[in-house]
Amino acid sequence: MPRLTFAVLTGIQLLARVSAQTWCNKHYMANQSVVPPGGEFTIPAVSDVPLLAFRCAAAIKPYLEEDVGTPAGVLIDSPVVYSEIVGAQPIGLPAGPLSSAGQLDVTVSLNGKTLVNALVPLNASAYELPFSLDGITPQMTPYNLSCGATFLASNSTSSSSPQTYNASAALSVLPNPTNSSVTKMDLRTGALLVKPATGLGGEYEPIFPVGFYTTFDGYLSTNISAVGTLKQQGFNIIHIVPTFDNMTAFEMVLDRMQEVGMYLMYDMRFTYMNNTSVMEQVNSIKYRPNLLLWYTGDEPDGTSDPLNATSIAYDLIYSLDGYHPVSLVLNCQDYEWASYTAGTDIVMQDVYMIGNNVTWSNEWNTTCTPDYGDCGCDNCFSIPAGNSAAVSPNSTYYESVVPANSGVGSYFDISDRVSSFQNRLEVMGWERTKAVWTVPQAFGSAQYWTRTPTGEEWVVQSIMGINQGALGVVPWVDPNPEYIKVAASAFALSLPKFTSYIFGATSPRSNYVVGGVDIATWAAGFETLVLATNTDYVTSNVTWTDIGLSGAGVEVVYTSGSVNTTGNCFALGSVASAAFVVSST
Repeated sequence: MPRLTFAVLTGIQLLARVSAQTWCNKHYMANQSVVPPGGEFTIPAVSDVPLLAFRCAAAIKPYLEEDVGTPAGVLIDSPVVYSEIVGAQPIGLPAGPLSSAGQLDVTVSLNGKTLVNALVPLNASAYELPFSLDGITPQMTPYNLSCGATFLASNSTSSSSPQTYNASAALSVLPNPTNSSVTKMDLRTGALLVKPATGLGGEYEPIFPVGFYTTFDGYLSTNISAVGTLKQQGFNIIHIVPTFDNMTAFEMVLDRMQEVGMYLMYDMRFTYMNNTSVMEQVNSIKYRPNLLLWYTGDEPDGTSDPLNATSIAYDLIYSLDGYHPVSLVLNCQDYEWASYTAGTDIVMQDVYMIGNNVTWSNEWNTTCTPDYGDCGCDNCFSIPAGNSAAVSPNSTYYESVVPANSGVGSYFDISDRVSSFQNRLEVMGWERTKAVWTVPQAFGSAQYWTRTPTGEEWVVQSIMGINQGALGVVPWVDPNPEYIKVAASAFALSLPKFTSYIFGATSPRSNYVVGGVDIATWAAGFETLVLATNTDYVTSNVTWTDIGLSGAGVEVVYTSGSVNTTGNCFALGSVASAAFVVSST
């Protein structure tokens, strides 16, 4: 295995807010003027007429040479919308319900050869059309699929003018790797598909990544036994944070991770804009059997990195590897989101709203608004006025009466951030090809944050992201207090009990908010997974009918904090959380 000798990793100055004049392109120091940051995501215009957003994507990225001979698939999405999202075109619909308006006659072709032709309903989501990879030569560069659709209206006649729509998609069919792992993306669900991290063989299985950003220098570098401990605690990935001053110890850590079956999230935050360094690192690390994915920009929107920086790194990595996806994290609520997200497969969000004043900066003694300031939680909103139930007993801000704009952060900032990322992916036409992960806060008592989250609060953050569709949980940072690790471990050990519901391609998610309780449900056959978390610091009750269930046959598969169930409801204590499987038979 190649030995790592990244000279460029030494002597790097760590980027911090204090070293920049702006954060999220906003001024934040008391002696700076207010200058609107710009870079806001463009909200699509409303359309007066129905539009068809016809889209297609390969079901798996990448397919391999070994997959030739087994069924492949292309996914068709055909939402009818009244918003001018990317690629949406007018569609003339007959009177009556959409379900009886007609169908799409869809043809998918490659280099002029038809791969599949089929009828697809309107408003379809991930409608899979099978095709064969036979005759498609594996290569490192992706093919371009052409997808065409003709609307067959229920009232159309032979003299009717055809309504046609076109889209394209990348099809990656790679040669079998000779000495490295492969991480596939299942574009039906957003899940990553992997073989065991030990490199000893096995089948591809979906993974729900959960594991910390983990400090290398001064922690893992001198505590290799921590790798085995983290594995026993239920975590399946380690995101090792550079720099890596001791390369011998670094390789020993990676070897130990492989031995125990821990996946690697490889971080190039300080060097991703240095093409020479990226080439050296990718060519050295890509052979690791336990490599899960690459990581480039760490809050590039906060530091206002060049808008094409993440895309340049993304293209370079794919030219060198192609067998593993690329990730990054964005910190800003809305600054040049599309530009930075263009250069990733997985976009993460890191709302940190516990222990800081989200409207008045503890660091800079200035206000925080959409145009100015840095409170450690960009454009985060306060809990509603008067909502004392949402104030932690540990809060130093308010004990009883909560005014408007109190600065007490809301857990709903996390769900709003994840859902806004999901919505923007749909607007851009990226909802199939990119996924969203979440970064819970596992630190505090420094800088903007006057205290560290409790274990129960850590769980609330994680579930708030998952309930909006986040498919990975990577908290910042380890080492952290033992009580956070205990809570995170219990959560990680329980995840396998319910990830099959989350990744079930036929399990649509439904969302509910009952008082301060955030709930998501996934239906699969006669069973429904219920994932619920209480954002309040008082006990909250939810009836099963509140979320459309009878409550018969309830199995409790996970709890955090005080949880009780009765025949017609469940109760969650202060910032408590639970997962239930409810049978409808």
